[in-house]
Formats: sequence, structure tokens, C-alpha cells
Amino acid sequence: MKDGFIRVGAASIQTKIADCISNTEQIIKMMKTAQKNQTKILVFPELAITGYTCEDLFFQDRLLNEALQQLKNIIAASESLEMMTIVGLPYVLNHKLYNVAAVIYEGQLLGLVPKTHIPNYSEFYEARHFESGREILTEVIFDDQIVPFGSHILFENSQMPAMSVGVEICEDLWAPNPPSSDHALAGATIIANASASNELTGKSDYRRLLVQSQSARLVTAYIYANAGAGESTTDVVFSGHNIIGENGTILNESDCYSVGIIYADIDVSRLTAERRKMTTFKTNDEYDRVYFNMPIKEFKIDRRYDPTPFVPSDPQQRQIRCEEVFNIQIMGLKQRLEATHTKKAVIGISGGLDSTLALLVTHMTFKKLGLPSENIYAITMPCFGTTSRTLNNALGLMEELGVTSKTIPIKEAVLLHFKDIDHDENVHDVTYENVQARERTQVLMDLSNQIGGIVVGTGDLSEVALGWSTYNGDHMSMYGVNASVPKTLVRYLVDYVASQYKGQRLETLLRDVLDTPVSPELLPAADNEITQKTEDIVGPYELHDFFLYHVVRFGYEPSKVLRIAEMAFKTQYDKAVILKWLKTFYRRFITQQFKRSCIPDGPKVGSVALSPRGDLRMPSDASYRLWLEQLENL
Repeated sequence: MKDGFIRVGAASIQTKIADCISNTEQIIKMMKTAQKNQTKILVFPELAITGYTCEDLFFQDRLLNEALQQLKNIIAASESLEMMTIVGLPYVLNHKLYNVAAVIYEGQLLGLVPKTHIPNYSEFYEARHFESGREILTEVIFDDQIVPFGSHILFENSQMPAMSVGVEICEDLWAPNPPSSDHALAGATIIANASASNELTGKSDYRRLLVQSQSARLVTAYIYANAGAGESTTDVVFSGHNIIGENGTILNESDCYSVGIIYADIDVSRLTAERRKMTTFKTNDEYDRVYFNMPIKEFKIDRRYDPTPFVPSDPQQRQIRCEEVFNIQIMGLKQRLEATHTKKAVIGISGGLDSTLALLVTHMTFKKLGLPSENIYAITMPCFGTTSRTLNNALGLMEELGVTSKTIPIKEAVLLHFKDIDHDENVHDVTYENVQARERTQVLMDLSNQIGGIVVGTGDLSEVALGWSTYNGDHMSMYGVNASVPKTLVRYLVDYVASQYKGQRLETLLRDVLDTPVSPELLPAADNEITQKTEDIVGPYELHDFFLYHVVRFGYEPSKVLRIAEMAFKTQYDKAVILKWLKTFYRRFITQQFKRSCIPDGPKVGSVALSPRGDLRMPSDASYRLWLEQLENL
């Protein structure tokens, strides 16, 4: 439960219809198994104590009374278990029968939640037996205890308010207005559904889609426990298809026609972080809250974190993502050119990844506009650190794409500027580097004026996050097509284009660009080899992109970012290395906001972006003390 992680389970028993004693024995046994597995919430199916398919046996006092007795046995068994259990049974209130879910914790019945939507069609005739609990919010006496009864109840951990549980029952999810929608608006981060959903051809796919979409719409975790083996097959068959979802992702699901428990580790702090940013997620507090006291403890998380959150791991999805990103970049630049009545573009080409991607995007945009490639002025500006490898790749790309190519050496201009400001050319400090970057930008800007075009920026999201650019140098352009594309995704976009030109020279050039170390090439080369490698200075971009995604998207504590990074990169980096670069990330991310506050326009391509006009509004003079102090103590 530390850092917002909660292990939850959905269980299906081998039902014996109307045999409350046998069903309860199985329920208690599974509760103990789940407890050993450090589960904090365990959900059983609808009417699990009696079985769902008892039909008119629900009118029998013997069945109803025994169900209550077995509920007491389950409550007693829960006393030594630090786990919330949710289990279904029939319950009589004011001479009417309700299909309810009992919420139990440490020897107490916290509440009874009745089903809202009662089906009465096809093979389900629940309205013959049960009343809807839609309008009920009251209290009942159970075993000398006052217990809340109603559909508008949330169960909240007093030690961890983000752990707020709402309950609905089977058909409630399938209805046009599920109770879970109200639960979420009232603050529920976890929805438990005690269900008995029969199996039909194609229904498991639809059931999965319902859980996936409802968890996404409500920004919740969703635990769906389904009745299965042992239920009556007079007219229908039940499969025990259990599903656990979180914000649109299926974390785990059982095979159909199975008995047992499935588990998943949900992250409620991630859910609350998402909701904080959603101004359309309006809260509704017309709910009763039942508080319980579950201590926060750490456990070993069984959850995968993708080391490249910006890049889909599935090859097919990765291709789709690349096509989507290119389309967004192209349409953004196309609109800017049309709006400014501009038919020419200037772009600086270094032979590195970012400028290569920007050139490819610009070339595709001009094709879409029906403009000649010659209207793209690609400029390479070699200086002290330029190697023949990057220069030749730059020139080769220009040639293959048919753009107007210009080589403008800037060494003499830079040396003259050193003389103007009285700077020793042998002192390779930040001034030495930045003079080159600003000279290149001046050339591009002046050329754009000369031809009546715009300067297309090349810097990517990772560089924007770390402030890895020269202020008013490569930091500046007239439209930045890569501004929200992280470095890890830049690689795949370039690789995607390379794969379209199998066996051609363009593929060879792009593959070599991909193999070239990332470098600004601002320090002198040694034997025509790159000496200044960006990732040696600021750290691996794959780590920084991981940090960026989780820090900006979810606002996690530094300790949690470190914890999940260790899980994601356990085979690549040890804790000390991750911690070192995480400190670098926070320090640079917070102190470099002044550069982001005035970056050029550029198209947003994903859920994480840093535009000061909407995505990240942050003071340029904030302190990073709180973040670094926590990391220093880990």
C-alpha cells in the first residue's frame, strides 16, 4: 500500500447451489489464501453465499436464514485478516428481498450495498425475486451492529483516503447509467463488482470492453468477480470470467470456465493524479462514507512498468503510433505554413537524430502541400566539433530528399566573435559552446528572411525537459516540429522511415544516423571522432524519458519514481545509477523552466508535453530542494 499500490483480487468458487455452508467454506479458504498473498481487497461473485441460480428457492426462509448465518461466519473469519472482503447474498429488508454485496473488514460488517438495476428479460427474471435498491439509504441491525444499507455508500481507508471503494452488482455495469459513475464522482477510486454474468458467444469480449471502458471513463480501478462453475445450467452457462482493470488497461483476467483467484496491483495514486488534472471530473458528495483503518505497509509489487512509456512495446502498435505522430507533426507544420502564406522553410541539419526527423517531417509536409522539395533550404554549418561522419550523413540526406543544400562553415565567424568579446578560443567553456549554437541560429534566421521562409526547429521533448539547448540558440526557431516528441520516440520515428526504404541509400543513411552517438558537437573532435557525448553528460535518455513521463503525467513523489524505475530497468541499471540521474533530472527539470517559458510553437503529439501555453505552467525560479532532499535520504 506504500506509494498508493494496493493488491486486489477477484475470486470465483465452485458453487454448490443453495448449499450456503459449502460455499462459505470455499469463500473463507480463498480469503485465507488471498491474505497470504498480501491482498487488501478481495471480491466474490453476486449471491456467492447461496449461488446465483437458486431462482424460487430465494423465497425459502431456510435458505435466507442460513445465508445470514454464513455471513456471520465469514465476518468472524475476517477478524484476523487485514483485508476487505466483498461477497454477495440475498437480504430481506422491510419484507422485501434485495440482492446485496456485504463489505467486510477485520470482523466487522461495514455495509450492505443493494443492486440497483434488476434485469427481467430473456434468461434473467430477477425482478421476480428482488427489489431495486436505487432509492434506499438507511441503516439496519445485523448481529447487534448498526450497519449502513444503500447504494450511495463509499468505503474509505482513514489512513489512505485515496483508497475509496464503491460497489455495484452485475447488471449495474451493463445499464446506461451505472452506479459506478456516481461512485467515482463521489470519490471512489476502486469499483468492486460482484457479478453473475452468463456466457454467450462473443460476450467475454464485450464484458472485457465494458470493464476496460468504464475504468477509463471513470479513471478508476475496476474489480469484476464473476460466478462460474457449479451454477445451474438449466438455460445458461456461467464461466467465472474475472477481470481487473485500471484506467482503461486490463491488468489481469482469468480464463473462462476456471475456479480460483486472480490478482493485480493497482495504483490509486496514479488515478488521483489523473483526476486532479481533469477539470471535467466534477465531484458529487451526496454519499455516506464508512471509514475503516487499514495500515499502510510495503510489499513487493507484481506489476510491470514499461521502460519506454512513450513507445508501444507491440511492433504493430508502434507502427501505428509512428504514423499518428508523423501525421500530427505534418498537419501542424502544414497549417503554420498556410496560415503565414509561406512556401519555403529553412532547417539546420547536423547529421544527428533530431534534425534528421525535422527534415523528414518538413519534406513530407511539402509533398502534402504540393510544394517542390527545393523550397526546403537545408543548411549544414560545420565548426570545431563536426565530424566527417555527421557532415556526410547530413549532405547525403539532403541529396536523397532533393532539397536545396547549403554548407556554410561558421568557424571564421565564431573566431571573430571570440575576438569581439575577448574570449580565448582555447578555453572550451560554456561560452565556447554557446557562441557556436547562437551563430548557427543567426544564420538560419537571416537566411529565412532572405528567402521569405520560416525556420523549422529541431529540438525534442527530452531536450526541452532537461534544458539541453542554448538559450536563443538552438532553443529558438519559428515552429518546432519535434517539441513534444521525446528522444526515445524520435529514434523509432526515424527507424520507421528507414524501414520504408529497404535496400536504398536513404535507409543506409538513416541507419547510420541512428547508430551515431547523440552529441551537439560543440567541442573539438579527436581524430575525426565525436568527443562530446550528450548521454555521458546528462545521463541516458531512456531513463530521463521514463522520469519525465511519470513526473509530469502523475506527479509522483521522487521516492516512487525511483522505486518504479528500479522495476522497469532492473536488468539495465542498478539503484545507484538510477538515483544519480534522477537527481540530475529533477535539478535540470526545475531550474530550466526559464527556457521553456519562451519556446516556439509546436504540435503536441502525446499526453506529456511542456508548452508554457497550456501543458506546463511553472515558475522559472522554483526551488528543487524538496525533491532533492527526499532523494538524498533514500
